[in-house]
Amino acid sequence: MTEEFKLTMAQLNACVGDFDGNLNKARDAYSIACKEGADMLAFPEMFLTGYQTQDLVQKSAFVEDAQSKLIEFAKECSDGPTIGIGVPLQDGDKVYNAYAILQNGKIITQIRKHHLPNYKVFDEKRVFDSGEIHGPYVVNGVRIGSPICEDAWFPDVCETLEETGAEILIS
Repeated sequence: MTEEFKLTMAQLNACVGDFDGNLNKARDAYSIACKEGADMLAFPEMFLTGYQTQDLVQKSAFVEDAQSKLIEFAKECSDGPTIGIGVPLQDGDKVYNAYAILQNGKIITQIRKHHLPNYKVFDEKRVFDSGEIHGPYVVNGVRIGSPICEDAWFPDVCETLEETGAEILIS
């Protein structure tokens, strides 16, 4: 593991459905992370679309637009830190609550949330599919695991990340 790893945590409030507004906040955070020499910039779960999206994620056009905006954002941010950002992902007929990792202008992976809450105000099991537990990704030589929200509360996800070589967990 490297001697030093600079992480910028962008704990910002996103507005549901305001892709452009949310991305403007992300661009501002990216600018700060670049100036500070960050290795990685991490945003919250579903930041690009806002959370909770409710039934919006069941509309293909909404998810496709989010992915299109994500690709544009990745290209804009090709010369700075790696970025982790929450976004819905459609794969065939399944929709996932995902966490995209952007590096060198590309989406290098999209982690899919495994444990979907279904209590009180949370109804993710109705609108999202459960993803497989994902292994770590590498940022500047550091193996990082990113359990998405509730995934961090369950030992199966965090233990799998640790057992597959994650040195840091960022949630």
